[in-house]
Amino acid sequence: MRGGSQERECSAKCMKAGYLVMESFAGEDEIGGLRKTMDELLTQFDPSESSSVFSTTNQQHTKDHYFFDSAAKISFFFEEKAFGDDGELKQPKELSINKVGHALHELDPLYKEFTYSSKVSSLVLSFGYRRPVVMQSMYIFKQPGIGGEVVPHQYNSYVYTDPPSCTGLWMALEDSTTLNGCLWAIPGSHKNGLVRRFVRGENGVTYDQPSPSYEQKDFVPIEMKAGSIIAIHGDLIHQSFENLSPKSRHAYSLHVVESDGCKWAQDNW
Repeated sequence: MRGGSQERECSAKCMKAGYLVMESFAGEDEIGGLRKTMDELLTQFDPSESSSVFSTTNQQHTKDHYFFDSAAKISFFFEEKAFGDDGELKQPKELSINKVGHALHELDPLYKEFTYSSKVSSLVLSFGYRRPVVMQSMYIFKQPGIGGEVVPHQYNSYVYTDPPSCTGLWMALEDSTTLNGCLWAIPGSHKNGLVRRFVRGENGVTYDQPSPSYEQKDFVPIEMKAGSIIAIHGDLIHQSFENLSPKSRHAYSLHVVESDGCKWAQDNW
């Protein structure tokens, strides 16, 4: 993981693979609390307020003001396959949401308490950060049967600083397996640097470079038990496949950057 400079890494293990899994990071009570709070937020959410779809394959959301405004709100994004040809949800909203983001860590009391807890802070500081800032948070559902694919990407593409400094923290709230859409990564790919950026302009957000092609044989699955957390280097190439199983794969994700000696890019989304 990177701190205030381009070259700083968190540990020998992270330098070698680009990610580090820590088991039993959160207990059953913490997991239960986060999930119960999300259930309450979903109950309060009126689907008629938004039909914004999040998809990494068609990028429809990149010209969506609801998506842009979500940086400072708690916003709800649907799975691409949640709607029928008539434009109506095919199943209950609780089974149709792709993710909730991107300011849970600031606007919901329980998520804020967890995000800024001593154990999360200690973990981030152990990576060498001096003045870390949480830029966004997401609750990801990976719904059973319709949980969408997330194509290969790097976190530094979306929350860019100069020099790059993003670390992703991804905590499993349910067991994450190859059957229900666990993370896959190319070990050591972070050493090759940032491939492309996701840049905001007058007509929405676009990538400044075309997507490279990757060999699927180079990816390894990262299966995790509920309560485990993975720290992901901002330049690590990672992805997840569509969830065709009958089991969901809930997770809570944070993106952290360094504010000491790193400049926030004004054309970030």
